[in-house]
Amino acid sequence: KLTFIGAAHEVTGSCHYMEVGDKKFCVDIGMEQGQDLFENQEIPVNPSEIDFILLTHAHIDHTGLLPMLFARGFRGQVYATKATVDLSQIMLRDSAHIQESEAEWRNRKALRSGAPLYEPLYTVQDAMNAVALLAPIDYNQTIQLCEGIELRFTDVGHLLGSSCIEVWITEDGVSKKIVFSGDVGNIDQPIIKDPAYTENADYIVMESTYGDRLHEVSVDYAKELAEVITETFHRGGNVVIPAFSVGRTQELLYFLRRIKTENLMKEYQDFEVYIDSPLAVEATGIFHKNVAECFDEEALELVGKGINPIRFDGLKMAITSDESKMINFNEKSKVIISASGMCEAGRIRHHLKHNLWRADSTIVFVGFQVPGTLGHSLLNGVKEVKLFGEQIEVHAKIMNLPGLSGHADKRMLTEWIKAYKTPLKRVFIVHGDDEVCDGFAAYLREELGLDAVAPYS
Repeated sequence: KLTFIGAAHEVTGSCHYMEVGDKKFCVDIGMEQGQDLFENQEIPVNPSEIDFILLTHAHIDHTGLLPMLFARGFRGQVYATKATVDLSQIMLRDSAHIQESEAEWRNRKALRSGAPLYEPLYTVQDAMNAVALLAPIDYNQTIQLCEGIELRFTDVGHLLGSSCIEVWITEDGVSKKIVFSGDVGNIDQPIIKDPAYTENADYIVMESTYGDRLHEVSVDYAKELAEVITETFHRGGNVVIPAFSVGRTQELLYFLRRIKTENLMKEYQDFEVYIDSPLAVEATGIFHKNVAECFDEEALELVGKGINPIRFDGLKMAITSDESKMINFNEKSKVIISASGMCEAGRIRHHLKHNLWRADSTIVFVGFQVPGTLGHSLLNGVKEVKLFGEQIEVHAKIMNLPGLSGHADKRMLTEWIKAYKTPLKRVFIVHGDDEVCDGFAAYLREELGLDAVAPYS
């Protein structure tokens, strides 16, 4: 029995609940981010009754409610690839820290106004308890979790450690295979491998984030980025890049290293790059730790030559809040990469406060912006924003560099599902905007003759 809980007609909050015989489990347990269009069903049992959880990858919209589930009684194992386990440990801790900080900030205001106090969704302690349940599994290893349930993780090329999960289930002597695509990755991304294809299944639960569009023709991203930075430095401003600490930040470091080593900015060869995110610094360490299992051939070749693909001269890491504050007192033009990628929380908001009003600075978006987030508003031309109680006029140049995407587009998603050689009984389309889910399901029905539906929560 399969129940769709989250990321049904929405992009975030991924969660699917299954019952097989007397076993109950979830595939992903994600937090919703941005606008909440539909009310999600609750998981239909008490968290203490869930036997285990499978994670497709470490992004918070796939893992972020795990500490809350622990706080409500869940004590089962959480299975994921090794890199997902490593990344989830730091990301869930960071998410809990954001929850607690926001609660503290809200409650200071509530005490002054007499409003009711705000409870964080979960605490750092809940996150620490939850990550203790994480159990790593190698890619491409078929394991029996319990009688009637076997699984295998395959690399789906979306993020370090990301996976498609194949689940074989047997009940009353009948066996079926259901595949959860996770987030299918883009091809030719730096550092990580292209998605692997799966060849057989009975049922598929498939994402559709970019199921309505094609990525622009591949460009030389290092060259494009070099042009943006050069133009901004000519004006005397800073380049501020809101980027997810895990995945996108490391890709940017890869391209910035190329800009340096290929001398693409002759006038500013010694420019400085600041990573202002303790999480990004930790995540970069985890990338180094998972070289053998997760890096693609090009990155492995660099490592073999003794070249670190994501390190270079002029790279500076800001870990403490004092180090973060000092970045904005340094008047030299620089590149600042900070989280969060959609500008909803974290240190990026301080850098926006110091740079949005400056006509000489450039804010460069390098990832998908969910409607309802500050990042989405800035990309859509908002003229004024409120940060830390201050109205800030937007005079900086706002740019989108769309060449970087961790998600497969419509063509790649089509290739991924066409790789199945056995007849599919049904395909469930999830993890896309409302109209995209319906549209991609209709496309699969009409063009590929598949029985495809887009369920609601």
